[in-house]
Parts: sequence; structure tokens; C-alpha cells
Amino acid sequence: MSRYIKLDKIDPEEQLLVRLAWACEIEGMTQADAAKRFGITRLRVNKGLSEARRRGILRVSVDSVFAAAAELEWDLERRFRLERAIVVPSPEDGLSVTPLVAAGLGAYLGDLLQDGGLTRFGMSWGNTLNLATRHMQPLDRPDLEIVSTMGGVSRGSDVNGYEITTRLADLCNAEHSFFLAPLYASSAESQATFMAQDVIGEMLEKIRSCGAIALATGDLNSSLLVRDALPRGITAADLIAKGGVGDITGHILDAEGQLIDHEINRRVVGVSLDDLAQIENVILAAGGLHKVPVIRAALRRGFVDTLVTDEMTAAALIDGLPS
Repeated sequence: MSRYIKLDKIDPEEQLLVRLAWACEIEGMTQADAAKRFGITRLRVNKGLSEARRRGILRVSVDSVFAAAAELEWDLERRFRLERAIVVPSPEDGLSVTPLVAAGLGAYLGDLLQDGGLTRFGMSWGNTLNLATRHMQPLDRPDLEIVSTMGGVSRGSDVNGYEITTRLADLCNAEHSFFLAPLYASSAESQATFMAQDVIGEMLEKIRSCGAIALATGDLNSSLLVRDALPRGITAADLIAKGGVGDITGHILDAEGQLIDHEINRRVVGVSLDDLAQIENVILAAGGLHKVPVIRAALRRGFVDTLVTDEMTAAALIDGLPS
């Protein structure tokens, strides 16, 4: 319906903004075509569309179950200075969070691992990473090497690093290598002995040279680390009493992202959190409200570049933070 103008003159600037908005957003013209139509530069079109949005002339409404997740992605990136956030919708059934986050990670890795510039990729272990491989299509990357980034546990499981690394390498038709050491040494002295071995040093250098690495995390109540990997004589209650909220690659963090003062952190055989900070793209995939404290701790520590999580977890991470 036509609207009558209440003024006795026309605002040519606003008229142009409306014409640009209509041409590009309604008629589907490219900015280059709009520039040609109205006899202006493409830069002027781009700035005009931005001004139309700022004035409220051009408004965008996104009506989808994915809309809130898309908004949270931008919020997470700004608040935690991430390179990328990937947020999937939260399911009604909390037990389905991990499969959904894994699907989001699988889709992201499917694109990432096609990049021929990425020649070495690190893979941690955990249920989320295990499931992510089941959401990927086969690739042909014989020039790519998949590297396991954590020591193993004695209990056989399809969430162990060896199995996950092998499965991902098979999916990508890629080479793979294992980190042949236990996750934890029997003491700090034994850890120093392990770390002094040439074979361990070479493997650590290989992990440090990865262009990207995928990590999972768990809390200290029901995680795989607690179930399968804690050294004898150490309990989750011991770590919680020291302020622990969860682990990253076997390192136990407090709520601020600092290592707790407990011997277990001096027994980890593997790369340090400082090493992770030097890797170009550290991907953390985790979801569920019970993991919010440890995810926030990892983000505060500052080594995470890409976060894959679910909508409710993302909202909880942002809630209460200063603007």
C-alpha cells in the first residue's frame, strides 16, 4: 500500500537508501548490479545498506529453530575472543546433547579437513570426538597426517585416542600416528623420565606442529577421565576439593582456568596448556550444562580458537558475564 509523504520535500539520501535496500534485499540484485543501476560505486552501495540497517529502514527477521543459535555464535565470539563459534540447537532430552554437538563438530571437520593447506591434524579422545567421526563423509587426503594428542588408558574403548585416530585417518585416507605413552605417569619423577625420552619428545614436537587440533572436555562427576583414566589412589573428590572443575587433555583446571595444585597435573605425559596456546586452531567440542564450568575455564585460559557447543550451554556461558 502506498504511503503519503507528510513533508513538502523529498530526502534524496533516504530515498536512495530505500532504493538500494529494495533492489538488493527484495529484488535480489547483487551490489555490483545495484551500483550500475543507480550510477554509484559498489562501495557506496555497501555503505548505503549498512546505513539503512542502522536507521531501521532495512530490518532482517530470521524465523528458524537455528536463529537463536546463530545469534549466540556471534555473542560467544565477541565475549571470548574466539575465531569461530558453532552452536547447535539444544535438544529437549538432555541425553541427546553430546550427539548433537558431535554432529556439529563432524560437519565442521568435514570442511576443515578438505583444506589442502592443513597437513597435520591432532585428535584427542572422548565420546564427542568419537561420535563426530560418524557424521563425516569420506575424504581423499593422503597428504594429511592425523596425530593422536593424548596418552592412552589401559581400558579398551572406542573413545580411546588410538581407535578415534585410526577411524578418522581411515575416513580421510590419511596417514596417522599414535602417542604411545600413558596419560599419567606413576609420579612426577616418572613423568620427567618419560618426557626426557627421545620418542616422546619427537611425538610432542609433532603435536605442537599441528595446524589444528580437536579437544573434548569433561567435568569431574561422570566424565570418561574419571571413569577410565584417574591414577590409582586419586579420586574425583580429591580434585574437586582442590577447586577442580574438569580437565583438558588430562590437566585439571579450576574455575578461572588455572591448573589446580595437585600432583596429578605434574604427572601428565603430554603437551602443556601453554603448548596448546601456540597451535593455530584449537577446537573445543563440548555441551551440556554440567560442563559449563570447565568450558568457561578453558575459554578464560585463552587457548581455544573454535568452540562447538549447544544453545543452552552457550547461553549459560554468556550469562552473568560483563558486557
